[in-house]
Amino acid sequence: MVLRELSLMLLRDLKDPRLRGITLTGVKMTDDLRHGRVFFSHLEGQARAAEAISGFKSAGGFIRRQVGRALGLRYAPELEFEFDPGLERAARIDVLLRNARKD
Repeated sequence: MVLRELSLMLLRDLKDPRLRGITLTGVKMTDDLRHGRVFFSHLEGQARAAEAISGFKSAGGFIRRQVGRALGLRYAPELEFEFDPGLERAARIDVLLRNARKD
């Protein structure tokens, strides 16, 4: 549910240019939903990750309020944003496999 709300916010509410090209890949929340870690990837890879994290931090208060309100939570969750290199690794492995097939 948190992932869906964050995705919708990225599409309709967050206009920060540092958050363009972001794909949310997962969310891990504590059992009490007070803390969470949001994983994301970027179209331009890890080179833009620090910029995206600062964009998320800038919008942090807004994101917390919206998630708390949308999910009907008593406490708005603390969210940390972390770059997920999984998509980059998968693309690199794909290139290596294609090159190996050519040989």
